Formats: sequence, structure tokens, C-alpha cells
Amino acid sequence: MKQYMLAVHMDADAPAPTDDQVAQMYADVDEFNTKLQAAGAWVFAGGLHPPTSATVVRTQGGEVVTTDGPFAETKEQLGGLWIIEATDLDAALEWAAQGSAACGAAVEVRPFQELPD
Repeated sequence: MKQYMLAVHMDADAPAPTDDQVAQMYADVDEFNTKLQAAGAWVFAGGLHPPTSATVVRTQGGEVVTTDGPFAETKEQLGGLWIIEATDLDAALEWAAQGSAACGAAVEVRPFQELPD
């Protein structure tokens, strides 16, 4: 089976959810994770701290340069991800729709590159 990344995109300008909304989202995501695991599609998943906690590392001319904050300057940032196994893109898209409903955010689906034999 092919592996896909389901990337959760969070809108930095969106109002912060209430404690009750966060609790419901966690419960919904836990239920979704359980479904992924039961179906044998689960590989890995994780949520991320806000983009302001990021450190960007670049190697330029043999020197390592680190800067605070996210690499991309955009209002949508990566908030978390699932790595799943699915038979094809359509199956991955079905999982992404359920993941989006669970976490209340947009989910981007991207296949992993296959390694040459």
C-alpha cells in the first residue's frame, strides 16, 4: 500500500477555540485515530505547537544559520499530520475528509515518493 501524508492546516488568524471546542476536537480526533488503527491504515500522527515555537535551520556557505519563527510567512501553517497507508488516492481522500471533520480544519493529502528498487 502507498503512504500518504494528511497535513492539517490551521488558520493563524482564526479566533481561538473555546475550552469546550478543544475538548470536543480532541475527542473527535481520538475517535478518528482509533478508526485508522482498526482499519490498519495508521502509521503515525501528531499535533504541532504553534508556528511561533518554530526554529528554522539553514546551511549557507558552510555556516549554520538559525532563525526564530516559521519558515513560510503565511496565515495558514501546518498544525499537525497523519501518515497513513491507503490503497489509492481516493481511499486517502476519504480518510482526509474524516480527519478534516474530526479536527475542524483543512487537510491536505500528499503521497510519499516511492523509493527506486
